[in-house]
Amino acid sequence: MKTDLTDTTASKINKELVRGRRAIGTPAVGMVLTLVIVTDEENAYDALKAASDASREHPSRTLVVIKRVSRSPRDRTQSRLDAEVRVGADAGTGETVVLRLHGEVVDHAQSVVLPLLLPDAPVVVWWPVNAPLDPANDPLGALAQRRVTDTYACEQPVKELAARADAYTPGDTDLSWTRITPWRSMLAAALDQVACEVQGVEVEGEEFNPSCELLAMWLADRLDVPVRRSHSAGPGLTAVRMDTDCGPIVLDRADGSLATLSIQGQPKRAVALKRRDTAELIAEELRRLDPDDTYASALRYGVERLKSDGSGSPAKGEREAVPAPVEAAAKAPADRATAQAPVNEAAAK
Repeated sequence: MKTDLTDTTASKINKELVRGRRAIGTPAVGMVLTLVIVTDEENAYDALKAASDASREHPSRTLVVIKRVSRSPRDRTQSRLDAEVRVGADAGTGETVVLRLHGEVVDHAQSVVLPLLLPDAPVVVWWPVNAPLDPANDPLGALAQRRVTDTYACEQPVKELAARADAYTPGDTDLSWTRITPWRSMLAAALDQVACEVQGVEVEGEEFNPSCELLAMWLADRLDVPVRRSHSAGPGLTAVRMDTDCGPIVLDRADGSLATLSIQGQPKRAVALKRRDTAELIAEELRRLDPDDTYASALRYGVERLKSDGSGSPAKGEREAVPAPVEAAAKAPADRATAQAPVNEAAAK
């Protein structure tokens, strides 16, 4: 069931949601959270589709906030709120409200969203594109327990990571971090199989891919060893090579789907490591609403290294980055809180 409301208010939208639930015979609300998507008209369809697919695992009320900036000075002074209310089959397993803000109300989106939040339920705000530099201090971000950004959608992803580290607040996360969850799980499992000491790591992937940078930071932070970044044609992450005193451990994924795990003294194994779509990434982020301390530690480790090149691009020629303090991690020895691990970058293309 889909209903269009023109020049409406939050009160009328709430009444339409109640009427729609009664019309389809489900007056009870069985949703677990409110997902607020802040995007533009161009990316709204893909973001809403991903959220709808994720709602099969996490039934939620999805609020899509589309800020329509008018070019005409006259139209900018005319505030208007248009809404599209979807319940039932048109909204997946939850409810969907598409909000289009015009005029001065664009600057007060939080006042429109606040009355539409589910009572006593967590709030997650997701920016598929054009995320604020400080999500926690954004008026909409301040309403949420979790704030999801995607540095991969930025023009300078590596430089954006440095800004994320500077403004980090517990509850912030990024889909570039979510993309490397299978890699982190596979590498941790590989190290559990051997009683060896890691001496150095090389992370290979696309030049300006933030997931590659985050994986390198995570490895340097957790292992306290030098980590070298090298570039490939992709797609995304292509390989991780760990040098140990028992021989190399290599996780190689050349085609973006199937990877090969090689451990010295063991037969090579094919492992599924496909690139996941946005719906899977969002569904994973909605499984936990507490702060991700591992992401925070990895992100902060790379602040100085990322800032050592003001353009956000790798410097020409292989260089050693400025070391940054490593924060203590739960599984690491206590004295690692002051350890430092240099990370090298390969030559730029």
